[in-house]
Amino acid sequence: MTEEERRRLTPESGFNLCGINYFESFGGRLYLIEHYERYQDALEAKKERENPDEYLILYNGSP
Repeated sequence: MTEEERRRLTPESGFNLCGINYFESFGGRLYLIEHYERYQDALEAKKERENPDEYLILYNGSP
């Protein structure tokens, strides 16, 4: 992942649930799954993802 990807997917507020595709070229590995305003909702959505091989990360915005 690059710093540009992180900046692009870090929201101004709330939380972005993002996936990581290690088979994509460098600079295009992160993708947005969904945006949530509340941490609890984002965390629950992360837990509910059905693919155990999927790499997920939460990016949070400024408080």
